[in-house]
Amino acid sequence: MSDHDPPVCDYEGSDYQRCFWDEGGRAYEDAVEAIALQRLLPKGGSFMLELGAGAGRNTDRYLDYQRVALIDYSRSQLEQARRRLGGSQRYLYVAADVYRLPFVAGLFDGATMIRTLHHMAEPVLALSQVRRVMIHKGVFVLEYANKRNLKAMLRYALGQQDWNPYSQAPVEFAALNFDFHPKAVRRYLREAGFEIEQQLTVSHFRVGWLKRVVPLQALTGMDALLQWTGEVVQFSPSVFVRSHAMGSGQRATGTAIFQCPACGSVIPGMNQDLTCNMCGSTWEFQEGIYDFRIKD
Repeated sequence: MSDHDPPVCDYEGSDYQRCFWDEGGRAYEDAVEAIALQRLLPKGGSFMLELGAGAGRNTDRYLDYQRVALIDYSRSQLEQARRRLGGSQRYLYVAADVYRLPFVAGLFDGATMIRTLHHMAEPVLALSQVRRVMIHKGVFVLEYANKRNLKAMLRYALGQQDWNPYSQAPVEFAALNFDFHPKAVRRYLREAGFEIEQQLTVSHFRVGWLKRVVPLQALTGMDALLQWTGEVVQFSPSVFVRSHAMGSGQRATGTAIFQCPACGSVIPGMNQDLTCNMCGSTWEFQEGIYDFRIKD
């Protein structure tokens, strides 16, 4: 790995799914994100790329796609996803760096990146990789953490936080955890080769006491109504954007799926350890998971 490669947030060994989602009081956030995805995803597709798939929380929501490739830097997260979803040929499990996606160009007609961009120190570089592996007009649904949310604006006005929610510069509130300004994310997408179609604001009521007092169904219903305001203004902590890939980009031909992340050469083969004929790099396939991470 070169000195210029961006740092990667690694959830290896983390019990994030159980601690944060299953037992962390996030039923409201999960429900409203499901609504946003249902509204933004196409009604059918061939091959979906799920970036930052983790333990597969959202994967069942892509049933209209014939195949889904689950990508995460953490192998242990993909192991959890495989236990959850099974070893069906419909799913492709790949441990990889988003900055070096190990796929041939034009492979996917759909992609999602949910609760993942906030770990990207170089978002345009990451989004450009997503664009490379998508066909022309392929649909990309992106979620990002919004720095210009109501809570942040109020805290800034009261002098309770130093960073400015109105500036377009990202704020790194913890190591490799970034909040982004909506205008900046729209610019990132355009620079990476995407054209924005629709924006939804999500998780308007992400307040602990409110989630304890108001019934889940009521909160979810109110949020579902407010999501449509995202076309006009974005003040919620989470924003979903539907865009499509612009420019050239035909669907990948042939049977090869993978591209060497070290040198960019096409790698033929499936369901076995893979070796790049150009640079000699070998990539492991073990227990249904491909490992394309470049080790130090």
